[in-house]
Amino acid sequence: MKLFFRYFFKTIRILLGPFMLLWELLSTPKGIVRDQDAQHKTDEATSQMTLYEFKTCPFCIKVRRETKRLSLNIEKRDVQYNQDNRQQLLNNGGQIKVPCLQTVDGHGKEVWMYESTEIVSYLRDNFAAA
Repeated sequence: MKLFFRYFFKTIRILLGPFMLLWELLSTPKGIVRDQDAQHKTDEATSQMTLYEFKTCPFCIKVRRETKRLSLNIEKRDVQYNQDNRQQLLNNGGQIKVPCLQTVDGHGKEVWMYESTEIVSYLRDNFAAA
């Protein structure tokens, strides 16, 4: 039975994946426009952030849409097909769960956020236009 569910959901993902990516492409909001200095400061702040993701995960799409809306240049790493990224997520973050935003807090400590709602809230709180 476990094998049945595994292949059932894998088939669903294979069938729906292209439609989800097309929807993301067609509906992604336009990014906010900042002046050059503000965008440079934002890029500097996001240079220490990494988003671990699956391309067709709806929660990852939610986070990617928000990074686009906020014009954030966050490094994205695929953990579905790249075993090095997957292992790095497991070793450093403690679990293989996406989306995962890895960032550094004000004290230089790595922080791993795993919930899409928490990630979006964090990005809005720290990078939304004032």
